[in-house]
Amino acid sequence: MLLDWLREARLDRVGCFKYSPVDGAAANALPDPVPEELKDERLARFMEVAAAISAEKLAAKVGQRMRVLVDSVDPEKGAIARSAADAPEIDGVVRIARPGKKLQAGDWAHVQITGADDYDLQAKIARA
Repeated sequence: MLLDWLREARLDRVGCFKYSPVDGAAANALPDPVPEELKDERLARFMEVAAAISAEKLAAKVGQRMRVLVDSVDPEKGAIARSAADAPEIDGVVRIARPGKKLQAGDWAHVQITGADDYDLQAKIARA
């Protein structure tokens, strides 16, 4: 079963989608399409397993230092950055609390990871 394989492979960056007809696809002619409710259930189960694996792997990064690229800075909310492993607008982000006035979008920063959730990391600027 796919979920058993996913648990064993422990992939941390996965996604899935429900099948939907596409113009010209041979699968459109197959009999007995899967009901929408079952598609929704399967998608939810897959994403639940994927989120748990991601959360566990990200939690293991708490306490580590990493170099990140700053994407945006909000003086009130902090900065949004990404590691070398994160694609913009696809993968998770690194949220930097109270980054200070000197940090700007496009800067590289050294951070210490202070927390994690299913897909994102929380960090603070690392002391030299």
